[in-house]
Amino acid sequence: MDTTSPRRVEHQHTDKGYVPVYTTAVVEQPWDSYSSDDHATWGSLYRRQRELLVGRACQEFLDAQDAMGMGEQHIPRFDQLNTILQAATGWTLIAVEGLLPELDFFEHLANRRFPVTWWIRRPEQIDYIAEPDLFHDLFGHVPLLMEPRFADYMQAYGAGGVRAAQQFGEQALQNLTRLYWYTVEFGLINTADGLRIYGAGIVSSKGESLYSLESAAPNRIGFDLQRIMRTRYRIDTFQKTYFVIDSFEQLMAATAVDFAPLYAGLAEAPAIAAGAVLADDRVFQRGSGEGWSSEGDV
Repeated sequence: MDTTSPRRVEHQHTDKGYVPVYTTAVVEQPWDSYSSDDHATWGSLYRRQRELLVGRACQEFLDAQDAMGMGEQHIPRFDQLNTILQAATGWTLIAVEGLLPELDFFEHLANRRFPVTWWIRRPEQIDYIAEPDLFHDLFGHVPLLMEPRFADYMQAYGAGGVRAAQQFGEQALQNLTRLYWYTVEFGLINTADGLRIYGAGIVSSKGESLYSLESAAPNRIGFDLQRIMRTRYRIDTFQKTYFVIDSFEQLMAATAVDFAPLYAGLAEAPAIAAGAVLADDRVFQRGSGEGWSSEGDV
């Protein structure tokens, strides 16, 4: 582990937009160096999102936050959270300086280590930041690592990513990126009480927490592994389509299969537009498409 002072590694803004900057360093969380503004930013975001998510986030997420002792008073200490998390599912949080290269990220997940950016957004970025920060990672991703089925899914995903990077190449990695995007980041789950949020990119965003469940604009479509792995997505706006799982067991079952034959078949299949609805989709809602941009799918 690198014991030097951790850096704040952010995307670079150029005339071509944001350019990602990668780092591989694993550092100690510099908890004593957080400023009063840092703690206040965490508190404001935590309080706003937690109030908003009651009745919108899945109960497993809310219960896990409570079990971990997260609160609005100050930025949580990773070492204290790790004591609880390791006892529950064997996962460990590690502090990182920013965005990791794909293989490094996969290897951490495969070994039940979850990278959390140590720094938090500035006060003027409270409503939007173009990259993952401590609030997105810790508030959004970490609670569901307390859920055994989801924790196993994340490890399986990491192991699959390592294999894809080493054996199958760029197309397979694109398929996996789409799977992560539409489940871990922007997934919905169907519950007895209706659709609920579990994806970290939604639960950490005020606007998308409301939009994903309550707007008439997006599609809401039942989970289908190969469909998701072919579907483009948005990185600059709210999603055109959200995929809905029936349970966390469904996610584990989906990743238990051998992906090698899937990659071969998907390599011959055309990509699907982010806002498309197919004839065989299980449609919870066909979106109106209001406000959609005709460009920008990736």
